[in-house]
Amino acid sequence: MKKFAALFALLLAAFALVACGGGDDTTSDSTTETPTTQEESGGKEGEKEAEGGTAGSASVDFEADPSGALAYTADSATAQAGKVTVNFTNSSPVPHDVAIEDSSGEEIAKTEVLAEGNDSTTAELEPGEYTFYCSVPGHRQGGMEGTLTVK
Repeated sequence: MKKFAALFALLLAAFALVACGGGDDTTSDSTTETPTTQEESGGKEGEKEAEGGTAGSASVDFEADPSGALAYTADSATAQAGKVTVNFTNSSPVPHDVAIEDSSGEEIAKTEVLAEGNDSTTAELEPGEYTFYCSVPGHRQGGMEGTLTVK
């Protein structure tokens, strides 16, 4: 009976690891862009620029890989300095979020962790480079992060 219980526990653990997905591909596909905004970025492939709004306000869109892999659809994004609305879309059943941290590692914005949904948050961003990542345990370590450049 103890062998059966141990085998069952191992089976459940293996299933949980497989359900988290991610595969063994450690590089992000930077050729897929996040949902576009009203302006073309004119930047490198895989990079998108935030929508230009009124002076001092912008938005930037992030999307989790629809297949449930531990990745965003782009590994870089650009926004204008000022009040920035961070829009996050996750169409997969695997829970993800998007958090933004500054160069000192301080988290300055974060959406809700969600599966098959959308959320947004706002942050006051100064020019510079920020890191965006998924705060679900193990997801950032699995490669779910990128660079946000604020101009």
